Amino acid sequence: MDRKSLTRDIKRKAKEIGFNLSGITSAEPLREDHERLTAWLGKGHHASMDWMKKNTHRRSDPQLSLQNARSILSLAMNYYTPFEHEENDQAGKISRYGWGDDYHHILRKRLRLLERSIQELASGTNTRSYVDTGPVLEKTLAQNAGLGWVGKHTLLINREYGSWIFLAEVITDLELEFDTPATDQCGTCRACIDACPTQAITEERILDSRRCISYLTIEHRGEFDKNAPASLHGWVFGCDICQDVCPWNRFQKPTEHDGFAPRVSTSIAFDEIESMTDEAFASKFEKSPIRRPKLAGLKRNIARLRS
Repeated sequence: MDRKSLTRDIKRKAKEIGFNLSGITSAEPLREDHERLTAWLGKGHHASMDWMKKNTHRRSDPQLSLQNARSILSLAMNYYTPFEHEENDQAGKISRYGWGDDYHHILRKRLRLLERSIQELASGTNTRSYVDTGPVLEKTLAQNAGLGWVGKHTLLINREYGSWIFLAEVITDLELEFDTPATDQCGTCRACIDACPTQAITEERILDSRRCISYLTIEHRGEFDKNAPASLHGWVFGCDICQDVCPWNRFQKPTEHDGFAPRVSTSIAFDEIESMTDEAFASKFEKSPIRRPKLAGLKRNIARLRS
């Protein structure tokens, strides 16, 4: 099968399996992005996420993840559901991505199917896939593959789906046809920068995690230090403010995947979490992203919201 036909068939399979977007880019090292990542880490913007300092060369060189890598299939899945955040002074808001099932499980299942399909199309092909957890610069790869551009809030924006998309990648040693990289469409807009209540977006496409509500409510471990923002602005898990104000999200479309719909609610009642046991927490949030900060993290967040 020639390169053009193989590329077309792989993208067709990706769509059949449930990915809304697919594009292909080179597996060559991303030297400029490596320099930007190193500078960002050097400023301490990663906060306590020390794991980000590991494998920095591997993050910017896909060939260190798969020997003889030639192409990267970048994929995206729309997770927008047509519900609104509940405003309740006795409950904390949940980021939209945390309403349904854990996207890692949903995308990983489809990635495995896609990898098998690729190997059926081209016997002997080697592949390696990631969903957010692998050492790859997924947003840069997605932009290079034409899926969208990295917005000023540091998230990928697509013309058709806005920024409500999850990303995944398949690295392969196949030589495929590359797509044209997407270009920046943010223009002079700075809605996300101006709307961030903690000034976590310090400049265009630079996020200081130490001030980011999403980082603080999900990734941060232990108590908040004295330099953390005084208010979480109603959020108990994540934050959607910079996406909610983005003009490109006027073009959002409801996802076809039922797994992203709210399991119960778009918020969490304070009293429910404060009285919850570890066993009840594990049962209620099984296969949910909300397990990430653990029960102790949610209780800490609620204490800050009540203060």
